[in-house]
Amino acid sequence: MILLFLALFFKILKPEKVQSVATVITKNMAVFFVPAGVGLMVYAQMLESSFVAIVAAIAGSTVLTIVTVALIQERLEKRRKKGGIGHE
Repeated sequence: MILLFLALFFKILKPEKVQSVATVITKNMAVFFVPAGVGLMVYAQMLESSFVAIVAAIAGSTVLTIVTVALIQERLEKRRKKGGIGHE
């Protein structure tokens, strides 16, 4: 959500590009939040005892995903510029 906010704020992404998806998601918010809320209540004690590990895992996997996607994109862009990958 932070990345989406920053992309919209700095006009990297236009609101029109995400409007249709955002409309569907906001109309069906209960489907996304009710199960998560129930899960938080059921496993509250376990989450409290493992909070630091959970936050570290989320942060680490997010950084790893961003770096991996950036490296793959960089390699594909270099290959495309050399003529190895065509536009489909």
